[in-house]
Amino acid sequence: MRAISVTELNNQIKSIVESHFEIVLVEGEVSKVVYHSSGHLYFTLKDENSSINCAMWRSNLARMKFKLTEGEKVYVYGALSVYVPRGEYKIIAQSIEPSGIGALQKAFEQLKEELSRLGYFDEDKKKPIPRFPKRIAIVTSATGAALQDMLRIAQKRWLLSEFYLFNALVQGDGAAEDIAYKIKLADEYLFEDGEGFDLIIVGRGGGSKEDLWAFNERAVADAIFEAKTPVISAVGHEIDYLISDFVADKRAATPSNAMEIALPDKNEILLMLDEMKNTFIYKISHLLQKKEKELLHLKELLSVNSPLRKLEIKLEECEFLLKKFNHFYLSVIQRKEKELNELKNGFNIHSPIMKINTLQNEITLLKETFQKKTAQIVYSKEKELENLKSAYDTLNPKKREKKGFAEVTVNGKRADLKNINAGDIFEVSNSEILIKSKALERIEN
Repeated sequence: MRAISVTELNNQIKSIVESHFEIVLVEGEVSKVVYHSSGHLYFTLKDENSSINCAMWRSNLARMKFKLTEGEKVYVYGALSVYVPRGEYKIIAQSIEPSGIGALQKAFEQLKEELSRLGYFDEDKKKPIPRFPKRIAIVTSATGAALQDMLRIAQKRWLLSEFYLFNALVQGDGAAEDIAYKIKLADEYLFEDGEGFDLIIVGRGGGSKEDLWAFNERAVADAIFEAKTPVISAVGHEIDYLISDFVADKRAATPSNAMEIALPDKNEILLMLDEMKNTFIYKISHLLQKKEKELLHLKELLSVNSPLRKLEIKLEECEFLLKKFNHFYLSVIQRKEKELNELKNGFNIHSPIMKINTLQNEITLLKETFQKKTAQIVYSKEKELENLKSAYDTLNPKKREKKGFAEVTVNGKRADLKNINAGDIFEVSNSEILIKSKALERIEN
């Protein structure tokens, strides 16, 4: 037997192994995962008793939807390759699938977990959907049924909103990047009035998991999360839940449902306005009744406290005081006269000449005082009576109107002429007539 070199042996092994194991499908547990800076993936696949090194080149790795993690079980599809210099062999993986779960589902769960950890789904970061959006951007395919469904619902519900289409790829290569770009474009768009969109609806109709996958990509999630404009995600059917649904400010079960969420129902609004009108009429009627009662009460108070009534009370007081005054001083005079007569009758006996003179002087002084006081009181009461009559005449609307007086008001409130300017509208009224006027010119006296 001829001896062969190690290299020859390894080459023979390489030839036999690679020709007999061109394609293998191996199940095992992943360990020692290394994502190299070169873009290649290196890991070990093992079971309870054995292990084998594996590699996946960058070109195949770019097609993987999920990241490989330590400890998970996978199916590795590829070919055996022998590295001659070290006599080692490994599996060169062409594709990797999770064991017991699809690759897309695995990728979905990984991204969902990551975004949840980053706060993309937090309720306190959700923006409110405007109740009456004026301008709505729709990010979807121009040729898809979803667009027509949305516009049909909008036509039935609300005609006061404007819709703008941002045509986008919704499936296939580059769809996620195109959707993300159109979301950013709509979010940053400004109209001539300086305002942007009030709402963005992003979505498409139903399809397979692969058809809808673009809405599970990180690029779309980032665009929705970073948008300043509220976003509604409306992808697929009611049973479909996409990453975009979790990140968006509001999820719609279908594109049609998105319009039901975004737009008010005109019939409901009309009903609400009708109810508001009835409530307004009721409150106004109630207020008028209340004010009528208040006015009646004020009229009653006015009848009790009117200037005429006050004048009558003052006159009664004057009469009472005059009677009281007359009674007091007359009684004094009568008493003094009686004393004088008694003195005169006893004059011959007592001859009190000086006393008589004194009494006469007192009587004279009392008479003068009485007359003076009486005159003062009468004069004072006459003045008070004249003032009351003057005040009554001044406040009496009928007499003021006879003198040509009228009241000037603006919007039902009493106004001063010095506050009225040329061009102002005002009212001139008395108890019988109200004239609406407009100031032509203001002239200062």
